[in-house]
Amino acid sequence: MSKVFSTDFGGRSISLKADYVAGQADGAILVNYGDTVVLVTVVSLKNAREGLDFLPLTVDYQEMTFAAGKIPGGFFKREGRPNEQEILTSRLIDRSIRPLFPKGYFYETQVVATVLSADNANDTKVAAMLGVSAALGISDIPFEGPVAGVRIGLLDGEFLCNPSAEVLENGGLDLFLVGRRVLPGTQDREFDVNLVMLEGKGKEVEEDVIVDAINWGLDVIRPLIELQESIRQDIGRKKRMVNPVASPDQSLVARVANAAAEGLRDAYTTGPKLERYAKLDRLREAVIEEITREDAGLRPLVMEIFEDLERHNIRNMILHEKRRSDGRSNTDIRPISADVGILPRAHGSAIFSRGETQVLAALTLGTSSDEQRMDYIGGEEMRSFILHYNFPPYCVGEARPLRGPGRREIGHGALARKALLPILPTDEEFPYTIRIVSEVLSSNGSSSMATVCGGALSLMDAGVPVKDIVAGIAMGLLKEGEQVVILSDIIGDEDHAGDMDFKVCGTKKGITAMQMDIKINGVTQDILRRALYQARDGRLFIIEKMRETIAFPRTDISMYAPRITMVKVRPEKVRDVIGSGGKNIRQIVSETGVNIDVEDDGTVTIASSDADAAARAVAMVKWLTEDAEIGKIYRGTVKKIVDFGAFVEILPGTEGLVHISQLARERVNKVTDILKEGDEVLVKVLEIDRQGKIRLSRKEALGENPA
Repeated sequence: MSKVFSTDFGGRSISLKADYVAGQADGAILVNYGDTVVLVTVVSLKNAREGLDFLPLTVDYQEMTFAAGKIPGGFFKREGRPNEQEILTSRLIDRSIRPLFPKGYFYETQVVATVLSADNANDTKVAAMLGVSAALGISDIPFEGPVAGVRIGLLDGEFLCNPSAEVLENGGLDLFLVGRRVLPGTQDREFDVNLVMLEGKGKEVEEDVIVDAINWGLDVIRPLIELQESIRQDIGRKKRMVNPVASPDQSLVARVANAAAEGLRDAYTTGPKLERYAKLDRLREAVIEEITREDAGLRPLVMEIFEDLERHNIRNMILHEKRRSDGRSNTDIRPISADVGILPRAHGSAIFSRGETQVLAALTLGTSSDEQRMDYIGGEEMRSFILHYNFPPYCVGEARPLRGPGRREIGHGALARKALLPILPTDEEFPYTIRIVSEVLSSNGSSSMATVCGGALSLMDAGVPVKDIVAGIAMGLLKEGEQVVILSDIIGDEDHAGDMDFKVCGTKKGITAMQMDIKINGVTQDILRRALYQARDGRLFIIEKMRETIAFPRTDISMYAPRITMVKVRPEKVRDVIGSGGKNIRQIVSETGVNIDVEDDGTVTIASSDADAAARAVAMVKWLTEDAEIGKIYRGTVKKIVDFGAFVEILPGTEGLVHISQLARERVNKVTDILKEGDEVLVKVLEIDRQGKIRLSRKEALGENPA
């Protein structure tokens, strides 16, 4: 029999229904949040696959179009490959729950969150996050939750819980935060709900505001944590037993450590990544060969011990010896270099290098017809700023087939796009579609942050009038007991061995985007504040280095970029610009070679790299939409002959009457003595009455133009 559990969440009711649908899943929850309904199911196989030493977890968030009363587009009329929003939400959930499965749990596990109804007022991601945690909580799958998420907005100095998309767009902050219940026995804690994951964007938000927002958000989600605890106690199943990871024989650990100690110390004082990895590979094989000479079956165990020693060696160096493998202090940034204008035909380009991480950013300018159309269940979005991140295998010294972008690439590109959005000009100030492609040429940590820096440089190189320079930095954390070390500009090894990956982007004024993943049981407010301010110092240092390459946007765009001219016409004249069946547009394009877009509000956008062609197109548009002016002479076409005169078209769709008395200086007996249908004739506008009727004169025009 189904059970319903509900609580107040930021002033709105949210309810979870269990034992209602999907009875064969290990756990299933139906979340109702207003008219938003999300079904979450979790299934974990009962038998582990042979040879696995990791958790094979799959998280899929999917939005059904019927949730918004829509029928899918395309030929097949059914949901297809996941869109960007679905991929990013899947990553968000995955990053929040993956660290909370116990060590040694290697069973194939799948989480599916399906949006069944969406009201565009109550956030589907928040509902999905809650449903995932609750479904895992009532299942027999071991999970160190519960967790819950909230979306935080900032408007007029007030934090808002799960605000509407409009409020998030107009406010100064859009932050998604996930917190978890503090495990019993945790010593160093400031809240009973600790931070697990956060990501978001802001309009140059100060560090203290971010800390306050996090504290506020952790307090807001407390009722959701308590709700899940009561559900688990009421209907939760007994958790599966997880075989504890057996500790290797200490004598074997000592043998491996003794054999590897000197080589590990030498390797981790080697700066270049590939040299260090080559030394570690040789050392690993030598140690394995030495230890397994008499017992080849020990090889997997020795490899595992060696990997643990690698991680321990890095942490020991940083925490106790106060040094990093490349000799930097905790706050030092790797050497930075940058160049711009390196691709002649791209409209803007930059190479940004920080240590062994190097990114090429290439920028292209287009027109409104190049905008990206994003179709979500919440509505359609037209993007005039596009950023794509690519991570080819050669950037880490690998050789493997090239494939389309994966979830990681899409996630990194989305983060860099968020970081750069606040500094872009408005469409009115710069009516171009902007696409940046980031090609990671070499990677040793922080390639997404290098993308932010390279992207900002390419914008300035392209002459985009950005408001400021944005830089990004990746921060790390190592914490053991009371010992805490915060690292600036982490490399790959430090990310792997550390307890936190915190990416922070912003201008000199404040933060524009951030993303944090935590591997330990939360961080205190003091650690968070220190990390943010240390990131700020690093960000300001990087910005100054970028200024040495290019300090301000170029004053003009590339000679190969389209020149855009905006012409405003009255909305009722749009049909005159387009013409019957689009003939007028086709004629303009045929005669001038420009690209032309016409909006319903009367905005006509003309794009061409040829200034003369653009000027001719502008003149043609103005001629098509011009209003008759009293006293002005026009060359018109005779459309119709009547006994008392002739009707002459002086502008497209605009006709006036030349009375027989205004045809010539002398007396005219028959109109056809002077004019025939189809003749071109000079006429002067004498009068336009209240009804818009136009009186013309050939006689007056001849007087001013004797020829």
